[in-house]
Amino acid sequence: MTLTAADKAHVKAIWSKAGGKAEEIGAEALGRMLEVFPQTKTYFSHYADLSVKSAQVHTHGKKIIDAITSAVNHIDDITGTLSSLSTLHANTLRVDPANFKLLSHTILVVLALYFPADFTPEVHLACDKFLARVSHVLAEKYR
Repeated sequence: MTLTAADKAHVKAIWSKAGGKAEEIGAEALGRMLEVFPQTKTYFSHYADLSVKSAQVHTHGKKIIDAITSAVNHIDDITGTLSSLSTLHANTLRVDPANFKLLSHTILVVLALYFPADFTPEVHLACDKFLARVSHVLAEKYR
């Protein structure tokens, strides 16, 4: 899906707020994914606690949001920006690429919860398109 100039502006605007709460938003999104989609727990079996309150979930959640922030900051080169993460997830971690879409969904939910006034239908669509692009890029090295 192609991101229009308006889409990019919407993503950057909401992310300017979300990036400052990277750990909180990341933990909430990752924790929700683990709870709502229990099959994703497989990749985190080494975590002692998979709840949203877990220090490990907070740490990894922040890494996720920081990576997405980097993609936002390089929105015209998401492929180049996330190439090493794609390789890591495909070749080393061997994460099912379907999980990227599941996480994208929970990120959208969390953005809507944290920023209800800002999460208009237009922002929702732009973020959905952007996260779909991120998911696609992360899955590229699986081919």
